Amino acid sequence: MTERKHSQTKAYQNPAFLNSRDGRALRILSEYLEPKSRFDHHKVEDTIVFMGSARIKSREEAEELVRQAESGGGDLESARMALRMSAYYEAARELAARLTRWSKELDHEERRFVVCTGGGPGIMEAANRGASEAHGMNVGLTISIPTEEFDNPYVTRELSFHFHYFFMRKFWFAYLAKAVIVFPGGYGTMDELFELLTLVQTRKMRKPMPMVLFGTEYWKNIVDFDALARHGMISPTDIELVYRTDSVDEAYDWIVRQLAEKALGQPGATL
Repeated sequence: MTERKHSQTKAYQNPAFLNSRDGRALRILSEYLEPKSRFDHHKVEDTIVFMGSARIKSREEAEELVRQAESGGGDLESARMALRMSAYYEAARELAARLTRWSKELDHEERRFVVCTGGGPGIMEAANRGASEAHGMNVGLTISIPTEEFDNPYVTRELSFHFHYFFMRKFWFAYLAKAVIVFPGGYGTMDELFELLTLVQTRKMRKPMPMVLFGTEYWKNIVDFDALARHGMISPTDIELVYRTDSVDEAYDWIVRQLAEKALGQPGATL
């Protein structure tokens, strides 16, 4: 009688289990260990995080929208607003390039203050693009959401990550960051901004965290921080947790000074 051989599957090779409710803890752990392995391999010590809207277009794209609208191919008012907002795309691109060139001069062995974004279009693309144009490695932390496909070709391939869990993606934003620059954005940007502000305010984040709000008019219209203080919802000193500017030069000088004073001698990820 011929002995029948049974095909057996190891637990860690069982897709049904790994994608099941019972496998959730392993999936969460994977979104910690796999990125950590890559960051360690490429010697990425810490990051400068750029946040902002995925909807902001480059100057070239916005100018094309205006041309189309003027020819009857779209909403002219919306196109003109896109052109106005494109100034933030170009500012993020320039600032990321300058910070990348500065960081590359620091250490040829370890990669310090690497530009990191959410890996999407808009402000994220602009920052990755600027870092790429400065010939620096940069990070993209994308998330799986039901939205249209996008292409951000400027993220360094080896440092392009794709997350399922928002909280694990946020962990990697916060854990590696030594500075954060927040450009105009919507719900997602404000969610990320206020989570970081809460961590700093409550001192759950103990490392220095220089934060820039870029675009004073926009942020003044969107969030009335002074009103929060007047109503006693935050302390007046909490308003100073962010540095406000409209200038790439000012943002660059302030961030470099803060990093040189508070982070340069303390490489590595930490909260």
